[in-house]
Amino acid sequence: MSIHQAEILWSREGADFLAQHYSRRHEWRFDGGACVNASSSPQVVPLPWSDPGAVDPEEALVASVASCHMLWFLSIAAKAGWVVDRYTDAAEGLMGPNEQGRQAITRIILRPDVQFAQGRLPSRSQIDAMHHKAHEACFIANSLKSDIRCEPVFR
Repeated sequence: MSIHQAEILWSREGADFLAQHYSRRHEWRFDGGACVNASSSPQVVPLPWSDPGAVDPEEALVASVASCHMLWFLSIAAKAGWVVDRYTDAAEGLMGPNEQGRQAITRIILRPDVQFAQGRLPSRSQIDAMHHKAHEACFIANSLKSDIRCEPVFR
């Protein structure tokens, strides 16, 4: 078992809190020293109370799933002897009502585009199998109820 922590910092800074005229901008601090500007999504809380330049929790969830999947994929590829030169993903999360009628990220679509080193290249079925194994191994995906799909990009 392991513990993973994040520190969340927000301050009212004199805003009219009861009228809900306060900034949703805050900071995420992580144990390695990384600090991330965060805010509610402008799609959830309108401007000027949200900061469109900051990461919102919904984006962070999608990035977390995509990152976890990528890290597992790279590990699986390396163990199988495939050399990955580049991995990009245009991941997307869809928010809407869940089965209980509450707003949720109901689907996450990963679109990994993997470029392998020249030479010995895996087949599409081998790439699909590695993505399947990565999805099954991803701690984040295993923690969610959302439908998570992987739609690899093939060139």
